Amino acid sequence: MPQGAEWLIILAIVVLVFGAAKLPDLARGTGQALRIFKAETKGLRDDDEAAPPAKPTPPSQLGVADDVAEGEIVDEPREKNA
Repeated sequence: MPQGAEWLIILAIVVLVFGAAKLPDLARGTGQALRIFKAETKGLRDDDEAAPPAKPTPPSQLGVADDVAEGEIVDEPREKNA
């Protein structure tokens, strides 16, 4: 992490690059972006905590027959005779 003198050098470079007039707008935009990011991550965390774990649906409720039907297993598609 930068120490005291290094922060002053970084601040001086930022002022030179962006100009003193643009710094308030830059800080305001950064603050808004961080607030939005924080709100979205909190919302995702709340959604994860509120959602109950998914339970598998039994086949009888899906409309699938309980017994197994016999049939031919085909590895390759059959050609159509036109």
